[in-house]
Amino acid sequence: MGEVLGDNGDDVVTPWEVSTSSSSGVDYDKLIVRFGCSRIDDGLLQRLANVCPKPLHHLLKRQIFFSHRWFQDVFDVPLVIQLTDDEKFLWKNLSISEVNHLTRENAKDIIAMGFDPKKTFIFSNFEYMGTCPDFYRTICQIQRLVTYNQARAIFGFNDSDCIGKISFPAIQAAPSFAQSFPTVFENLKKPEDVGCLIPCAIDQDPYFRMTRDVAPRLGLPKPSLIYSVFFPALQGNQTKMSASNPNTSIFLTDTPKQVKNKINKYAYSGGGDTITEHRERGGNCDIDVSYQYLRFFLEDDQKLEQIRQDYSSGKLLTGEIKKELITLLTEFVTEHQRRRAAITDEVLKRFMTPHPLHLPFI
Repeated sequence: MGEVLGDNGDDVVTPWEVSTSSSSGVDYDKLIVRFGCSRIDDGLLQRLANVCPKPLHHLLKRQIFFSHRWFQDVFDVPLVIQLTDDEKFLWKNLSISEVNHLTRENAKDIIAMGFDPKKTFIFSNFEYMGTCPDFYRTICQIQRLVTYNQARAIFGFNDSDCIGKISFPAIQAAPSFAQSFPTVFENLKKPEDVGCLIPCAIDQDPYFRMTRDVAPRLGLPKPSLIYSVFFPALQGNQTKMSASNPNTSIFLTDTPKQVKNKINKYAYSGGGDTITEHRERGGNCDIDVSYQYLRFFLEDDQKLEQIRQDYSSGKLLTGEIKKELITLLTEFVTEHQRRRAAITDEVLKRFMTPHPLHLPFI
């Protein structure tokens, strides 16, 4: 559905599927051209550094990803997080009760990352739709401006798709506009003038290309976007992690033993077939999953560069780079579980009940 193909026809990137036959992963340069995006180049990073009171986040410097919480901490901005439980229901074989449970669990994981409730509103589409007429009005305004033919061309819908899928893109688009959140932004005199920055993986681009197209006709500012690369499956860069296959992913609920076993058993190696070969030729960091994960989680730039040099030269063996990753991810997952255990239903309610957010810019 709405797939993006590389020149060899092997890259598939949609909001619902990501795969490639290339061991080095999806060709992002081709996606950038296809989607009409621009890279975050050194010039843009320098402009950001000039106005940022803290050092740039390592995921920005490495052109990988970006952290919501980092922007919230550094620039003191409000954050609205949409949980698309309706999308899960429409695309996956799940019941309403199963989706509701997953949504609450996802919200707890998000809160455990350290967001400030005074600046953060997390909402479920199922719940918020019934409590906020302004949200539904914005959805309808968007729906009227997008024809079925346009939606089919953008998302690849076919005759067997339910009508819920066809109307869903407008629901995903509506939170791009502050007018959808009258309580959250009640202190704004003109919410229609407030811009929005949306962080997401690049497979979500079709939704927001559509959103940017309709924004001027609504008299609203176009949302800006910052895209992340995909987090690869343990088996390699050909696809992203999948919750449906536990052996492709490290879960936030995994025990230290599970983390260790998954990495040792399933993490694809870019090293040589034998120690002798590896010492002679070195490892390939571009396809080595352990190194790719370290790029996400290891904040120390100098240490990461040393690991890259040592592994590429053959000085560092596959087992040793996996050990580095196991230590790092075990600490990350264990600390996350500690913070998550402290999240009560009352804390969850505080984040998910519409409330005015701190707005330092008014």
